[in-house]
Amino acid sequence: MELLFSASKIAEKVETLGLQISKEYQSKDLYILVILKGSFMFASDLVRNINVPFQIDFIRISTYGNKDMPNAKPSITLDQIIDIKGKDVLVIDDILDTGNTLFAFKELLGFKNPNSVKLCTLLDKSCRREVNVSPDYWGFKINDGFVVGYGLDYAEKYRGLPQIYVLNEDEIRQR
Repeated sequence: MELLFSASKIAEKVETLGLQISKEYQSKDLYILVILKGSFMFASDLVRNINVPFQIDFIRISTYGNKDMPNAKPSITLDQIIDIKGKDVLVIDDILDTGNTLFAFKELLGFKNPNSVKLCTLLDKSCRREVNVSPDYWGFKINDGFVVGYGLDYAEKYRGLPQIYVLNEDEIRQR
């Protein structure tokens, strides 16, 4: 594994994102929707840096399974329970890769009549984008490579690492 982002660099970026989000959502009805599992660490740290009132909920969308490439069609396994009509929704996810998942999910949320829907991702891997979607807030732009740590996994491993690493091809083949 090759270190991509240290824990201190991640913490600094998450604090900056929290301040940016807080500034934009002053006097708004903020509803945060966290996509599990990969973004749990990022979301936990991020919401502690958001200093405006908000509601929060969680959803699970499966795209990778135990593979290193995402499925073409995401599977939503838990739908949010709070009514988002008229709310300003901020979706938090770990990585924006092909874009298929967040594009489809953002479109689905639009049918529930929110005031706005914005995307916040820790990582933006635009080199693999297949659809027209971009994060409104992002921590780091990255190149191609399979990343793990700080909540991100490969076959449910490496989530607990406090830094973000890129797996090399041999490590992927061995799993």
